[in-house]
Amino acid sequence: MHTAVHQAIAAVWRIESARIVAAIARMVRDIGVAEELAQDALVTALERWPLDGIPDNRGAWLMATAKNKALDRLRRDKSLVAKLEQIGHDLEAQEAMVVPDFTDALDDARADQIGDDLLRLIFTACHPVLSQEARVALTLKLLGGLTTHEIARAFLVSEPTVAQRIVRAKRTLSEAGLPFEVPRGEALRERLAAVLEVVYLIFNEGYTATSGESWMRPALIDEALRLGRMLAELAPHEPEVHGLAALMELQASRAAARSDATGRPVLLADQDRTRWDRLLIKRGLVSLRRAETLGGAAGPYVLQASIAACHARAATAAQTDWPRIAALYGVLANVIRSPVIELNRAVAVSMAEGPAAALAIVDSLRNERTLQSYQWLPSVRGDLLARLGRREEARAEFERAATLAANAQERALLLERAEELRTPRKDPGETG
Repeated sequence: MHTAVHQAIAAVWRIESARIVAAIARMVRDIGVAEELAQDALVTALERWPLDGIPDNRGAWLMATAKNKALDRLRRDKSLVAKLEQIGHDLEAQEAMVVPDFTDALDDARADQIGDDLLRLIFTACHPVLSQEARVALTLKLLGGLTTHEIARAFLVSEPTVAQRIVRAKRTLSEAGLPFEVPRGEALRERLAAVLEVVYLIFNEGYTATSGESWMRPALIDEALRLGRMLAELAPHEPEVHGLAALMELQASRAAARSDATGRPVLLADQDRTRWDRLLIKRGLVSLRRAETLGGAAGPYVLQASIAACHARAATAAQTDWPRIAALYGVLANVIRSPVIELNRAVAVSMAEGPAAALAIVDSLRNERTLQSYQWLPSVRGDLLARLGRREEARAEFERAATLAANAQERALLLERAEELRTPRKDPGETG
């Protein structure tokens, strides 16, 4: 019985924790305290639900419990009287539907109209008082619900490094006494790049989970899509905002086709494209057109969205415009110097020019420090070697990749690829 209750609590916490922390942070104006109070509510659920039963509305129960704990904390702490008074002002404003506008930043943006605590939480966590790495790590933990281990894998750095970044970030924000709000004017522009990076990393964790039993985490995909759409409303004349929205919509359109009935990954070339979500593709292409219409040099999200659009427009894998994709990756590699982007370019080059040309690129990346524990480096190399007929070397690469994979489904796929080298197999292309 208790096991079932604990599983129910874990499930609802995974979904609701970000909203709870965001709502409490608006009340207490301190992210560290908000997370602590949210955790207190979780502990209360672990104590009460096995005795009282699982409530009908689990998320609302956790939210109400956390808010009550926040109010108790504010009443006890005389130094937070001003914050308690501000709560009253916030509630009055919400009840009266009084939402002030501002038009001095990013043209007609209306941040307060969005009225979303999660958005406030993102912008607060991405304050320039923090380093870029700390901003992203903190927001991924608070809004994405990622563990320190998952964030470390996303950044390709050690867990202690990520843990230190998060602790220091919360302390810095608390000591700075920053307002919990969506910034305006130039401050909004300054933080936008970090916010976009955070949202995309949340999406990536949902699209291909770094660890666990599931290949994807749909709740994170949905949350990133929601945040991306909100940002597009907030900054309607920023091409990269629409570029990110387009990129996520186009990639998310493949979700239903990316795994089979047992949850095993399905490679891009093998996906049933009739299962791709045409509405998401349409939305993505519209967002991409908006970004392109705004003009200027294409940024990294617009370029990646253009690559995703090439896949979305191809009715079959064979009709994919690989030369254009390879060219776009070449432009992207000049915009962002990243070994991961260079690895992706190698995959596109392999499809456009053949495996030999791509292998030269991959081999040039083998000594990159940040890729030493990145499973897709040996995986891509294994695929290229297999296509060149070097089967034993390829099998060793897939087996090595499997040892680096923390996701169970991903590991199974890589081991399967190693075993499949015993028999011929068609070119897989990208993982999708």
